[in-house]
Amino acid sequence: MFTDQVEIYVRSGKGGDGMMHFRREKYMPRGGPDGGDGGRGGDLIFEVRATLNTLSAFRPNQKFAAEDGKGGGSNQKSGKGGADLVIPVPPGTAIFDADSRELIGDLTQAGQRLIACKGGRGGRGNQHFATARNQAPRMAEKGEPFEERRLKLELKLIADIGLVGLPNAGKSTLLAALTNARPKIASYPFTTLEPNLGVARIDEDTSVVIADIPGLIEGAHEGAGLGHDFLRHIQRTRVLIHLLDGLGEDPLADFSQINSELALFDPNLSKKPQVVALNKIDQPEVQERLADLKKKFKKQKVELMAVSALARTDTRELLLQAARKLAETPPLEDVEPPMPVYRPQADEKQFEIQREGADEWRISGVVIERSAKMTYWQHSGSLRRFQKLMERLGVDKALREAGIKEGDTVYIGEEFELEWQE
Repeated sequence: MFTDQVEIYVRSGKGGDGMMHFRREKYMPRGGPDGGDGGRGGDLIFEVRATLNTLSAFRPNQKFAAEDGKGGGSNQKSGKGGADLVIPVPPGTAIFDADSRELIGDLTQAGQRLIACKGGRGGRGNQHFATARNQAPRMAEKGEPFEERRLKLELKLIADIGLVGLPNAGKSTLLAALTNARPKIASYPFTTLEPNLGVARIDEDTSVVIADIPGLIEGAHEGAGLGHDFLRHIQRTRVLIHLLDGLGEDPLADFSQINSELALFDPNLSKKPQVVALNKIDQPEVQERLADLKKKFKKQKVELMAVSALARTDTRELLLQAARKLAETPPLEDVEPPMPVYRPQADEKQFEIQREGADEWRISGVVIERSAKMTYWQHSGSLRRFQKLMERLGVDKALREAGIKEGDTVYIGEEFELEWQE
């Protein structure tokens, strides 16, 4: 089954916890702290795999998690780092944040990688906290929490040439005539329910990829018919073959309608070079009206070719004409270089204090919440270290200015509950 949109949950690996431990060996009094560090959590990475052309592999599995880092051990032994999770995707995959719809990455080249969630660093063991004044530190760090997010993956097939036209114009038959593809072909509208790809050989050294896009109707840019789901695939093509039904009531009106739908969906689509071909020239009624149609299209400054996809009449000439336009068209990245996305750098040390009820307060902020998750609350040294961090960030001062009193409850994020004491 062809799948070009999917929403998934991903997370990186959590960092391993650092260890609080003191060296205990015979004849080694006061051995000192030797707690090891935790291992780094694995990254969650998307990688382009050239052999893929659909997102159907994500349908049965929509949750992905990298491996967590292992905890540190005694005798300064560091924990093993978690393995990265590499998720293969087809070329042309755009990755969006499912909540904000922000574009995170656009993966088009084989081997291209994107780190979607970075693994948490391992927590430090108590060996790192020894000083001249504190030679037996009773503190260590838990591993840094994992990153998690919901992502939406959208596939835009990468093809050199796209076939567009109304339903029943004969695009699938033309694709079969030009390439080794074998799409479903029938006489009823919307036979093609998903894009089909085929490779056409120009000569011994040159081949092109052709995409057959399901038939477009009026209102396709707004979701009518099958257009809204598949118009995005035309954005990756460099040249269009616009196929018209020679038996249609008004091929010129059909031509204008499809071009309007392309422009309404994406103005750049109307700028793509087109080769316009009238199909079904093997039919006598089409031959009779050909001369008149060519005059009408010439007035619109459009050169009209006549082909028969079924009889394969002049289909080779149509392919060569499209190949010539393709050679004259610069690569997509040279046509419209992507605009840099400006993202203001947020200060992770910032925090927010909210009053909840008469004697309850909630603190939220990146650094303060992350530090709370990395604190061993059962160790007195770790607790004092967290209190000093609150002083350095200015949380203590802000709470006092807000009117906190002895015995009030302070929540940090959604997980931790503390009691305020002077």
